[in-house]
Amino acid sequence: MGSFSIWHWLIVLAVVLLLFGRGKIPELMGDVAKGIKNFRKGMSDEEAEAEAAKTVEHKSDEKPEKS
Repeated sequence: MGSFSIWHWLIVLAVVLLLFGRGKIPELMGDVAKGIKNFRKGMSDEEAEAEAAKTVEHKSDEKPEKS
């Protein structure tokens, strides 16, 4: 009863292919890849904005020198 054998996985694969068809699975995987790419891009954009905010805040804390 422990883990699934190769026959269990083959049956699951056959059912998935019957439900979604051959062409739909690559399309779904492409959508997942696009979602991951957009998530990573959003995270890097957020980090860049945070760095820019830190730089601006740091400069605003300095007192201007009088000549």
